[in-house]
Amino acid sequence: MFRRSIRAGSPVGASRHDGRPDFFWRGSEVPFRAGESIAAALAGSNIHGFGKDPAGSPTRYFCGIGACQSCLVRVDGRATEACLEPVYDGMVVMALEDDDA
Repeated sequence: MFRRSIRAGSPVGASRHDGRPDFFWRGSEVPFRAGESIAAALAGSNIHGFGKDPAGSPTRYFCGIGACQSCLVRVDGRATEACLEPVYDGMVVMALEDDDA
């Protein structure tokens, strides 16, 4: 289900990004720095579109304070603002339209 971005010679479970931990965005590993929100980590990896909301409108990082809810993503089966949610090592983050069953 998840694609791994392990470089040749890297042990499974070791960080592949200069010692930074990783989380999963739609099945791909994304590095992050301690204290970053999901949105900041995705933006730092040049990922700006977060999928579509239930009405079909694109979601993205916009206000950065949770007021617009334009950055909604799914974490552990619940919708949350990516700009407010701290990311952690191994976290699995999906777009709202993704089936996380």
